[in-house]
Amino acid sequence: MLLHGLGATGEVWRDVVRDWPGSWLVPDLPGHGRSPRIERYSFGSLAAEVARVVPREPVTVVGHSLGGVVGLALASGWFGVDVTTCVGVGIKVRWTDEELEKAAALAARPAKVFPTREEAVERASRTAGVPIEHGVSEVDGGWTTALDVRAFGVGRPDLPGLIMAAKARVVLAAGENDPMSPREHLEELVPAPVVLPGAGHNVHVESPSSLRLLLTERP
Repeated sequence: MLLHGLGATGEVWRDVVRDWPGSWLVPDLPGHGRSPRIERYSFGSLAAEVARVVPREPVTVVGHSLGGVVGLALASGWFGVDVTTCVGVGIKVRWTDEELEKAAALAARPAKVFPTREEAVERASRTAGVPIEHGVSEVDGGWTTALDVRAFGVGRPDLPGLIMAAKARVVLAAGENDPMSPREHLEELVPAPVVLPGAGHNVHVESPSSLRLLLTERP
């Protein structure tokens, strides 16, 4: 199962699954893309909604950024999903009070309506950090991003607690040029994070083949 980051949609994994062996599941997170909005956004509520669509069989979860934190929550077993391996890519470890305040402000801001679909797609892509097409919807008066901006208020994840609770094999990785997830930050959580050469924050888009290596490596 592949879980995208904040503001994106499942379409960002298209180059990963193109040559993927076996079966795969790529949902849009709640409040993103084609998935419905939920009452309150927390890592637990996101994981609970995702768990509803996961078959009751062993699964490997690969999550990017926010999706990686949701994957760790699922790996706890609290939501009835049997996660065997959880790969978190580009998870932001350190959050300042200023960053959290900015995120909370974004969560409280009303969504902007654009006169054309193209303008809404441009805004959705800028928010996601990668090009996306399915992250917009038509509303009265024009087009807007499908993202429920309240998702920005999800808060700071308890990563040490989630990793301690995980019943699955946990792999943390990031591109060597990812400013949000540098090696020294990941080393606060796991002894040997995987650093992917030449990549930035969006490894799954920049270097999709490298993710297969993460799944085939063993400690």
